[in-house]
Amino acid sequence: MNAPAPAASPPVENRTAGILWMLATMACFVTLDTTMKAELTRYSLVQVTWGRFFFAALFTLILCGRDLPRLLRSHAPRLQLARSVFQTMTTFTFNTGLARVPLATASIIMFLAPVLVTLLSIPVLGERVSLRRWIAIAVAFLGAAIVMEPWSAGGLGSGFGMIAILAAALFNASYQITTRQLRHDDPLTSLLFTVAFGALVTSLMLPWFWQWPDLKGWLMLMASGALGTLGHLFIIRAFRAAPASVVAPFSYSTLIWAAILGWLVFGDWPKPATWAGAALIIGSGLYSFLAEHRRPRTPLAAD
Repeated sequence: MNAPAPAASPPVENRTAGILWMLATMACFVTLDTTMKAELTRYSLVQVTWGRFFFAALFTLILCGRDLPRLLRSHAPRLQLARSVFQTMTTFTFNTGLARVPLATASIIMFLAPVLVTLLSIPVLGERVSLRRWIAIAVAFLGAAIVMEPWSAGGLGSGFGMIAILAAALFNASYQITTRQLRHDDPLTSLLFTVAFGALVTSLMLPWFWQWPDLKGWLMLMASGALGTLGHLFIIRAFRAAPASVVAPFSYSTLIWAAILGWLVFGDWPKPATWAGAALIIGSGLYSFLAEHRRPRTPLAAD
């Protein structure tokens, strides 16, 4: 039997659209992070996280419309629950660190997530990692050490903000691994489960942390939910318009958005050491991603 012909590459305009959607995705997520960092100066961690999930849940319900009964049905509800837990913990720990470290630094440490996915894929998915990818992982952690500067007064040793961001990267990697295993659910189903779970958990905690927001506070809470929802919708459009190998590398545009917004809103501009560490982490992440998409698929990893 002849091997099937490779799928035709998407038209140039589709690839361009995919890249633009990914750039818009990263702009949404960094603006979301900026909004939450600003909110954390006025409201508690629980209330800020609640706003992000609660309003995202409302917007997602509106998007689902008449399809809501169908979208509530999952082929793997346990995996959806696990994914929702990981995403909620990612947001909690990231916000914990975000209140203590510059926006760009937090974004750079989160770039470790794809590298951690490679590590977690060994015990969880049974995948093998080549020597070159092990070297890439080591380079990424070297970059993280440079960014965190544990030897300096303002580095890792001064508090647990960096540790919280590292935990967020680990939870995010677990979230991505779980997402890989959810192959048959509609993307809106996954989004609905995630935001509904986060909204439920934070709503149960909210009475002990509630502070009545002013108009600006309400607008910021609603904006965080809207930005999160838009970001997830945009990333769906990005991967539908072009292959992952084309659009995923543009997720690193996060650093550009974070550096600009961090400087404009909070007066923080990344130090040379931060840029150097970011280059190592991003280079390692790109190498691991491209290696993943160039190697032959094994039966275990097949869809």
